[in-house]
Amino acid sequence: MQQEALGMVETKGLTAAIEAADAMVKSANVMLVGYEKIGSGLVTVIV
Repeated sequence: MQQEALGMVETKGLTAAIEAADAMVKSANVMLVGYEKIGSGLVTVIV
């Protein structure tokens, strides 16, 4: 049985968000759901 979970990483800047998303997708069996710009340079990546 496959279990599902939601993971979020908040970074300061788009470059750091892209690097975090890239590392998560390459190292685990996860799917990138999306991202959201919060403000003040904060970006949340959702997997």
